[in-house]
Amino acid sequence: MTNKAFDISKFRKTLTKSIDGLGVGFNDPTDWISTGNYALNYLISGDFFKGVPLGKVTVFAGESGAGKSYICSGNLVRNAQEQGIYVILVDSENALDEDWLKALGVDTSEEKLLKLNMAMIDDVAKTIHEFMKEYKIMENRPKVLFVIDSLGMLLTPTDINQFEAGDLKGDMGRKPKALTALVRNCVNMFGSYNVGMVATNHTYASQDMFDPDDKISGGQGFIYASSIVVAMKRLKLKEDEDGNKVTDVLGIRAACKIMKTRYAKPFESVQVKIPYSTGMAPTSGLVDMFEKMNVLSKVGNKLAYTDKDSGEIIAEFRKNWTEDKLMLIMKQWDGSAVPSLTTEEPVTTEEE
Repeated sequence: MTNKAFDISKFRKTLTKSIDGLGVGFNDPTDWISTGNYALNYLISGDFFKGVPLGKVTVFAGESGAGKSYICSGNLVRNAQEQGIYVILVDSENALDEDWLKALGVDTSEEKLLKLNMAMIDDVAKTIHEFMKEYKIMENRPKVLFVIDSLGMLLTPTDINQFEAGDLKGDMGRKPKALTALVRNCVNMFGSYNVGMVATNHTYASQDMFDPDDKISGGQGFIYASSIVVAMKRLKLKEDEDGNKVTDVLGIRAACKIMKTRYAKPFESVQVKIPYSTGMAPTSGLVDMFEKMNVLSKVGNKLAYTDKDSGEIIAEFRKNWTEDKLMLIMKQWDGSAVPSLTTEEPVTTEEE
């Protein structure tokens, strides 16, 4: 009696037919969306020109006014549209005005953007489920990015029932589990079909005197379920364009810490400036990052870099390191100098 050879193709076909939601093979990212900032792109993805991947779940968490919506609903949506990616934007805060989005370069037409206003976690989950059910059977599937702004404002049925009864105790037990379940269900499903999801979430001040670091709402399980987590802290920007100290607050300085990523070294930090008048520059934070990495070295009161091609030493004052000069460093980058960049106060997650 001859042994029949194992037919892996037949076995794979049988599995995919019998098990709904099963993905076969690797789901390495092929499409990346820039955050609009080279330094932040690098710390998230290990590449100055990549950023956030499709097929994964990325969360930006921070206090109010830290720049989360600016990056997620503004920069990422605009840059996704420029790459031909269709965006479904879920606004749970009723805060994303059309004029504001247009000012950030977002195309608000329905051909490029579907904006949904909803406040219930269950409604968001049902919307994603119904969309994916149709998306799976499409012949020519477009590239799609979900943006949820924000997870922290989504309500549970208990929240609604308590509101109607006039007895607002909150639903701290179910909400972290519901958020975790939402993200966990999306991770494998989105990975199999190269659909991306970016969400914002809130942090809140710790009440523990022995652990004063800010907490990310949603619990530890929520962090485990997400692929990339960026914690953001709001600092006041009191510098003009030349770096001179001023008394007025001219914008925000967003301290970004990479809490989780599989594409670069985690727990690294960078501060990016978001002036009210001009918005965030792509090179913001890059000079400081290169200096901490010893790519730029101090020579007197200047910062110097040795051109790897010509051997020429380029020495400039900090404010004179413009995008064209920084672009030279990025193009010649080999990633050899990567000491720790962590300088900010850590932002931790709450326990479930």
